[in-house]
Amino acid sequence: MSVTSTNPDTGERRELDLAETTTEGVAALAARASDASSAYAGLPLDRREALLRAMADELEADADALVASARFETALPEARLRGELARTAFQFRFFAEVVRDGAFLAASIDEATDSPMGPLPDLRRVKVPLGPVAVFGSSNFPFAFSVPGGDTASALAAGCAVLIKAHPAHPATSAACFAALERAAARHGAPEGLLGLVFGLDAGTALVEAPEVAAVGFTGSLGAGRALWALANAREVPIPFYGELGSANPLVVTAAAARERSRAIGEGVAASVALGAGQFCTKPGLIFVPTGADGDELVEALGAHLGRDGAVTLLSEGIAENFRRGARALEVDGGASVLVAGQPGQAAHAAARLLEVDAARFAREEALHAECFGPLALVVRYGGPDDLFAALEAAEPALTFTVHAAEADPDAAALVALGARRAGRVLVNGYPTGVGVSWSMHHGGPWPATTAAWATSVGAAAIERWLRPVTYQAVPEGLLPAALRDANPLGIVRRVNGRLEPGA
Repeated sequence: MSVTSTNPDTGERRELDLAETTTEGVAALAARASDASSAYAGLPLDRREALLRAMADELEADADALVASARFETALPEARLRGELARTAFQFRFFAEVVRDGAFLAASIDEATDSPMGPLPDLRRVKVPLGPVAVFGSSNFPFAFSVPGGDTASALAAGCAVLIKAHPAHPATSAACFAALERAAARHGAPEGLLGLVFGLDAGTALVEAPEVAAVGFTGSLGAGRALWALANAREVPIPFYGELGSANPLVVTAAAARERSRAIGEGVAASVALGAGQFCTKPGLIFVPTGADGDELVEALGAHLGRDGAVTLLSEGIAENFRRGARALEVDGGASVLVAGQPGQAAHAAARLLEVDAARFAREEALHAECFGPLALVVRYGGPDDLFAALEAAEPALTFTVHAAEADPDAAALVALGARRAGRVLVNGYPTGVGVSWSMHHGGPWPATTAAWATSVGAAAIERWLRPVTYQAVPEGLLPAALRDANPLGIVRRVNGRLEPGA
């Protein structure tokens, strides 16, 4: 079956010179990736580092064509796409620095010694690549979370081959990005088959089931993620499935913060909810606001700013239809009141919606807890701390948890502690949209936000998903990996006989 590219704004469709990948095609790519992964894992770290930098260069060199393609397929503004592409190139260079640093190998050496339990042999531990990784691109970030996204960059940094499932919302952009990565791989003599790209629903299923695939990275909906997660665990040999499945992301405004700056918070929340037409996984979808005049003023400012943009174009007709269906469920099944609502829209077009419910009803009605992907927020009005904490405990765990508090706020410490239990990132007096690529970022959270709360898809620690530890016992120096040899030829930080030793 041929692959079609669609402009969500105009509905224009283009037939591409691409076909959905057959099951046999996936099997052939997986076999090549297995061989390539073994060869790639054995290359010196500086080769990996150079490849990642070259991929960033190729993406930047092709920026005009990539942005034009993504503009047609997503209807996202050019400035947003150029910024996202710059972030994507930065992500590759960032993981080149992670490779150069070498700490991700967690190299540890315990030399042979006598101990209270008798003689201990020479033991040396290091992390090694898992093998080929399957990556599923997301709809809302055609660069940063798709073909050249963080999962691809971190898996390559770990030493793994990568097989990528292109998202059907932007197939032409996926193919163009893949071509840029392949040019870099060819220029640097990377093993043939290190990268692979597949199209089609059946191809995605075949990727997860391919015996050579050692792990999966997924960003997308709860339904699709659960189905693939079940496949990964139903294999004869189950494999890790790292899925980011969506999140409603509570944002709490304390009574003291509402008294202090209600309008400013309302306007800030509106901007965060509307960013990217509400199609960020970190959008604050649940806004907890105190009852009373201060809360009323905040909600008024939020509604005024959220509703002023009129109709927006979502990423696809399917996403827009799911948005309308989700809004109806909150209103009809959950009993939420409508504060702001434009025309429902047709095809990929929709209008922002602001709904409201009281905290007691929110705590009772599970239908109010689900994420609604798009420009919608649900305001939850609470009367006091008991109301607030009961409602927050009923909400699903999330990627982010935001607290707006005043100085010396009596509820702030308890709210931050609750957020740390129920989300992967806690913010105070900020907004969660936007995820920085850094050494300290964690982009994850407890189920159902993700399938593995300890794992992150953004930041240096993302590399850990694609590695496993191996201990070498009494292995001669010449047979050891470079990271464990006495002379430390990689110049990395290591723990030797229990003490950290600096690298070069």
